[in-house]
Amino acid sequence: MNEPQQAKRVLIKGGTLLDPKRRSAEQVDIVIENGRIATIGRIEEASFSGDVVDARGHVVCPGLLDLHVHLREPGQEDKETIATGCQAAMAGGFTAVCSMPNTDPPADNRSVIEFIRERAAGRLVTVYPIAAITKGRQGEEISEMADLVEAGAVAFSDDGSSVKNTAVLRRALEYSSMFDVPVIEHCEDPYLDEGGVMNEGFVATELGLPGMPRIAEEIIVQRDLSVLGYVGGRLHIAHVSTRGSVELIRRAKEKGLAVTAEVTPHHLALTDEEMRRFDSNFKMNPPLRTAEDVQALIEGLRDGTIDAIASDHAPHCVHEKDELELEYAPFGVIGLETTLGVVLRVLVQEHSFPLAEVLDKLSYQPARIIRKEETLTIREGAQANLTVFAPEERWRVDANRFFSKGRNTPFRDWELPGRVRAVFNNGLWWRREA
Repeated sequence: MNEPQQAKRVLIKGGTLLDPKRRSAEQVDIVIENGRIATIGRIEEASFSGDVVDARGHVVCPGLLDLHVHLREPGQEDKETIATGCQAAMAGGFTAVCSMPNTDPPADNRSVIEFIRERAAGRLVTVYPIAAITKGRQGEEISEMADLVEAGAVAFSDDGSSVKNTAVLRRALEYSSMFDVPVIEHCEDPYLDEGGVMNEGFVATELGLPGMPRIAEEIIVQRDLSVLGYVGGRLHIAHVSTRGSVELIRRAKEKGLAVTAEVTPHHLALTDEEMRRFDSNFKMNPPLRTAEDVQALIEGLRDGTIDAIASDHAPHCVHEKDELELEYAPFGVIGLETTLGVVLRVLVQEHSFPLAEVLDKLSYQPARIIRKEETLTIREGAQANLTVFAPEERWRVDANRFFSKGRNTPFRDWELPGRVRAVFNNGLWWRREA
């Protein structure tokens, strides 16, 4: 893999600058000097001295930001590292990711947050650490929130499990509101889901596999929204997967509650019918649901009930996913390198979403949730934080060529649109080799 270079003097020639915030699209040239946007306009290539990216037929947009990524470091470096995760993000068009706290040890104290930031320093991809809501992610004792925010945490989550103790959730929302950071909840009642491997329903019954019912998610969504309505704060619902959850969030927003939500590409593109393959690369938590749920998720994106698209990139070792029986294989799939292509195929090509709207869900909206909107400003003098991709160029998913250590993709051999050509951020730039 070619390494990022200093963006000393680069011309992005003839691309369509699509700014979702302004809902504007225009064909322009962009000159980047020492990592900043020097000129937006028309530049004669013959008179330009520097690197040139031929962006004709390409889209230039704000750098994509993934709210939900498992970088696995510290403690699980056999699955992924901050370095390899950032390479995968870069290849997928992301210039920033939010790292989830279920590391080993968990990101529940200043030293772990500082370790993550130190490991990520100097990279093209910015890593925003998310800290654990509770000590050890046990759901019982609240973490030192003020200290963690000071160390650089942008949000709090016990991802992988919801906060067991409702009183602790209440205090987390109250304390986090002092710092204007969201509490991110993985909504799951573990007692209802215990032993399950897929969505509870007709397919699970037919296959003889233990199910995970929709209400396991919806009960916790309802609980969390009730607490939010009582104490205030900001709540973000991770990886929404059911029609009932979408409706609960929609009603909460109508009441004016400060709730946001995300959906993953795999929950938009796949259903529980995939589990007929008995392939653990389709085993994730929350599980793939029904076509009815998928349609509700798409409508939730369309009407603004769901704010953002996030990969929930969860790499595992090959022997865990491919060699263990389905019931013993871990939950989770990777997505940093396929997210853009999958959402272009599903939302833009199959469901006629405007491209600007989809890019908004992948850039400004996730940035807004963690209060980093200013990093995506596209204007002369601003830091260059840009993604360049060819929306019509098709490519085939080959897990063996991923930059991530993970190979556990549910999109193996899919043909996808949207080939990423270049990314710019933090004074650096990277271009995909032909």
